[in-house]
Amino acid sequence: MDQQQRYAIEWECTRLINHYANLNDAARWAEVAALYAEDGVMTRPTAPDEPIVGRPAILAAFDARPPRTTRHVTANIVVTVHDADHATATSAMLLYTAPDKPPLVGGFEDRLVRVEGEGWRFAERRGTLSF
Repeated sequence: MDQQQRYAIEWECTRLINHYANLNDAARWAEVAALYAEDGVMTRPTAPDEPIVGRPAILAAFDARPPRTTRHVTANIVVTVHDADHATATSAMLLYTAPDKPPLVGGFEDRLVRVEGEGWRFAERRGTLSF
């Protein structure tokens, strides 16, 4: 793999992480769930010991949320490319929830995989809270 290919993968994975935050804030749950591989795993920062496995379960978990207004700010994204179809990433996250909840600071550790016909997806998205 040459440097241009590595940069392209890094960009696509960074875009995936940012797109996830935007779709999450827009409450577009079906589109959020579709960003996971079919057997993907999601672990919320607020429930790090309760993994949710598979797109249908991930969608159901988002659908079960009460309506809320949020803004996720994602930063410090670092993607490590392992090969043409596998990467990992870390990122920091700041979550604002309106109207009166204090901001949450945390991050994500991601395992990313290229899915035939779909592009890059989350194989696993593990959230953590710092404070």
